[in-house]
Amino acid sequence: MRITEEELRKLTLIAMEELGEKATPSSVKKVVERAVDKFSPAASSALPKSDKSSGRIILTSFGLDHPGIVARITQCLSDSGVDIRDMSQKTMEEFYTIIMIVDITNSPKDMKDIQADMNKVAEELRIKIYLQHEDLFQAMHRL
Repeated sequence: MRITEEELRKLTLIAMEELGEKATPSSVKKVVERAVDKFSPAASSALPKSDKSSGRIILTSFGLDHPGIVARITQCLSDSGVDIRDMSQKTMEEFYTIIMIVDITNSPKDMKDIQADMNKVAEELRIKIYLQHEDLFQAMHRL
């Protein structure tokens, strides 16, 4: 039995309500996965597993603009064997934003390891970098 988009949307809303201000993409995903497992163990296959992530990831980054940000982020992704599928960036005066869709399917690293690498880059450059699995991103933004 597969879970429908509408059921996933409802579970995501319930999880976000339950978690309140503590809601993060990973905490919402865990709550939804537990709910799906209770509903039907077979239905949990409709959600991406977090132990060895595969597929597309949304990377967002923002902060004060300075030279080398794109170079450092893309170098780290390349070192991890991550494929950049799409990228958008905007600079507004001294601020910048970057949104990337990346594919980690062929990376030897899982999403948790890549996030740890990105955290090091973010700290080094004094910026913010967030990764979110595309499935969770879509589920949270279909509302």
